[in-house]
Order: sequence, then C-alpha cells, then structure tokens
Amino acid sequence: MVFWEDYVSDEVMGTIAPIVVYWIYAGFYQLLPPLDNYRLHTKRDKEQKNLVPFSAVVKGVLLQQLLQAIVALSLLTATRNVSEDVVQPSIPKQVFQILIAMFVMDTWQYFVHRYMHQNKFLYRHVHSQHHRLVVPYAVGALYNHPIEGLLLDTVGGAISYLVSGMTARTAVVFFCFAVVKTVDDHCGLWLPGNIFHLFFQNNTAYHDIHHQLQGVKYNYSQPFFCVWDKLLQTYKPFNLVRRPEGGLEARPVKG
Repeated sequence: MVFWEDYVSDEVMGTIAPIVVYWIYAGFYQLLPPLDNYRLHTKRDKEQKNLVPFSAVVKGVLLQQLLQAIVALSLLTATRNVSEDVVQPSIPKQVFQILIAMFVMDTWQYFVHRYMHQNKFLYRHVHSQHHRLVVPYAVGALYNHPIEGLLLDTVGGAISYLVSGMTARTAVVFFCFAVVKTVDDHCGLWLPGNIFHLFFQNNTAYHDIHHQLQGVKYNYSQPFFCVWDKLLQTYKPFNLVRRPEGGLEARPVKG
C-alpha cells in the first residue's frame, strides 16, 4: 500500500507527481542563497550569457509539462492492468525494471539528442532553444522546444516504460527519479555531498560542459550514464578548478 492509494489512482499519480516533484526540487535550488563558492558560473555570467528571460523559461517548461501530462495519462491508462487483484512485482524485480528503463531512456536520448546537433535544421529551429541557456539553472532543466520535449523526453519516457514492463506504480518512482536527476544536472551548483555527484559521472559539471561552446559536440548522454558517449567517442573529460574570483569551473581536458 502507498500513501496515495486512497486518493488517486497510480495512473494519475504517475502523471502529476513528476510535475510536482520538478517544481519542488527546482524551487529548492531557486530559493538557495547565492552560494557563490559552489557555482560553476558567476551570477553575472548567468545574466549576460543567457538569451532568454526567466519568465519565458517558466512558460516553456509549463507547456512541455502539459504535453507530457496528456501523453503520460493516456499511456498509463491505456496500459492499466484491469484485474481487480493487481500484484505488484517484488522489490528486486522493480529495481531491475527501473535499471532497464534507465538504460533505454539513456539510449533513446543520446541518439536523438546527438542527431539534433548534427542536423542543422533541427538544431537551428528546435534544439537551439534549450541552448539559449548557456548557463544552465534548475528551473530551466525542461526548457525545450515543444517538438524536442515531445521527441526527447516524452517519447523517451514512454518507450522506457513500455520496454521495462513496469507497472504504473513503479513508473511513479522512475519518472520522479528521472526528473530529480535532470533538474540536478542543470542546477549549476557543485555542492559538497551531492549524492548524484558521488554516484554518477553524468552530473552537473558533465552536462555543463555540453552547454559551453568548447563542449557542445560532446557529452550528449542524459540523464543517467555516460556509456554511449564513451563507446562512441563523444565523451569530453573535464577538471573542476577554482576560479580566482571565487566559485568553480568545469574545464574540458584538451586533446
């Protein structure tokens, strides 16, 4: 039994929970004090380099989440187990399903993301919208062109769900985890003890490299692992160095 069972269905929870979690976690980063010593970019860089105002980013994210919610509710409802005695898989099986979903999502997003960079039309008219945030921040994690949001995130999530064979209840956990990881990758902060930085090479600094001019053709993998980047030689290693004026910088390793 889970806490929402008496209030909403697993299908509804799988639709709304990732949206709520996104704004709670991104809002947490938004409300933090300056923490200049842990920023990968100065606040001045954020103000000067980003090509889109905060209000437009919020509107863009809300539009993507609306489209995602429509698809998610339709998919989860269509695949609902109509048996009155739905037996949830064992915990080990659910963990295995989530791992499968993580790999499937990474695979889909790597190749679609990379193609959006290689196809000049798609980059100019679709993917470049996300790169208007030269200095990423948490609220902008899902700031994409609606077509990219549909192809990269929504379709990628749907395929991951279907291939893994997870139930709607397991999907609540997976999609919320994926959202938290994506927000963290865009937060622009390298905070001590961040569990994602400890357990994932694909992290805030790794993705920050991709948003910079010298790394835009590298580090396509998202949101979990670096497998495809390393296999297909699009991995760009980096060093974290202290800036003289304070804060940190992710510098690509040359060569």
